[in-house]
Amino acid sequence: MRRKIWLIAGVSGLLLAAAGAAGLSHWLGSDDFRLRVQALASDAVGAPVAMQRIHLDFRPWPAVGIDGLVIGPAVVENPRQKPRPAPAPVTVGRLALQPDYAALLGGRFRLAILHVDDAVLPQGALLALSAVTRQREATDTPAPDTLPDAALLPREVRLQRLSWISLEGVRHTVDADLALSPDGWPQQAGVQVLEGPYRQTRLELERQAAAEGASHAWQLSARIGGGTVSGPLRWTPVPIEAGAPADRPPVWQVQGDLVTRQVEVSALTVPSRTLSGRLQATTALSARVDPAAGTEALLRSLRTQTRFQIDGAVLHGVDLARAVTTVGLSRGGETPLDTLAGQVNTRGAAIELQNLVATSGVLAATGDVAISPARALSGRVRVDMTRGAGSGTLGVPLAVGGTLDDPSVTLTRSALLGAAIGTALMPGVGTSAGANLGDRLGEGIKGLFGGSGERSPQRAEPRR
Repeated sequence: MRRKIWLIAGVSGLLLAAAGAAGLSHWLGSDDFRLRVQALASDAVGAPVAMQRIHLDFRPWPAVGIDGLVIGPAVVENPRQKPRPAPAPVTVGRLALQPDYAALLGGRFRLAILHVDDAVLPQGALLALSAVTRQREATDTPAPDTLPDAALLPREVRLQRLSWISLEGVRHTVDADLALSPDGWPQQAGVQVLEGPYRQTRLELERQAAAEGASHAWQLSARIGGGTVSGPLRWTPVPIEAGAPADRPPVWQVQGDLVTRQVEVSALTVPSRTLSGRLQATTALSARVDPAAGTEALLRSLRTQTRFQIDGAVLHGVDLARAVTTVGLSRGGETPLDTLAGQVNTRGAAIELQNLVATSGVLAATGDVAISPARALSGRVRVDMTRGAGSGTLGVPLAVGGTLDDPSVTLTRSALLGAAIGTALMPGVGTSAGANLGDRLGEGIKGLFGGSGERSPQRAEPRR
């Protein structure tokens, strides 16, 4: 008898649950509910939001599903500028929100899993949405900067075939997953690049026990260009300044020590192919994370120092041997190198290459080069070339210019004048000697009159 009662109760419960699910599904799928959600979402992001369908999704567990989500394009009103074509909108093929059922039974709502499929994020659309947000913040009463409550964050985020399209039209497609700890910090994360210049790159992040002085720590492991990049990352709180608001979010100092082994250099610089070879390097990085300052401040604060060596290096786009023998401009060609070593320092988007040392058979080169945020090259190198048994060494100072995509080396103006005089007096070896003498005289004259002339503003004269 008891079994019969339990069976009837169980069947009744299932029927009630099915009826409730059917009613909820009908309500979620109604046009009235969809239009109300669209209006609320549009007001929240400051751009038109459209949804093709809202429904109960049972893959793999019951969740609220949104199909055909379109955000934008956002329109920024600026009377000082001419109207521009609207960027492509942000689109999401499928969005699923799965609640934490254990929390629901306790009367609390928590998001367990956020699942996103086939999202396309054009950079132009993201910039437009960011501009709209800044415009609204400038006119509205500013709200205190606070970090999101960890209880409101999803415990897992799963991204499948998410595509980011740069302003140049380059598409990067990834699969990614993220698991958060109860305190809201990442416990594990993984990214697999499916399409784009960095295809087949794999990145993993694993939380570790925090070292002394640090509050949080992770181990980074990445596979790229046939090699690996690995090392620890540490987050340390920055002491709060006196007089800071009580509700100000904490500021963090990020530090890391990375080791790079057997990575193909050209895989890191795509689509440019200025340099190829296998990279071995150690990198120390630091950055300041201030939620109140924004992403741009984070990028400006990023500093890295890298000591590197490249085995089997080939410098594409420049033939140093031809530049030495012709004592003039060199574009095109390539320079195979036995070894290439030096140090790379970055400050935000600016890059400086210091103490470069390169050797290749009869060639040897030293110098410093800077790379601007616009990818422009500037610097000076000295190239020495052995002319043969008993013929001595031919060496000239060269100025580095052009861009990463189209590099060039040429004599400085003072060295070019010296080369012309040396060639007239003593063809051959006089060309090189005159170039060196002209370069030194030019630097001396500039020093007497306090001019900066052709010297790179980022770095001093390279060592000779």
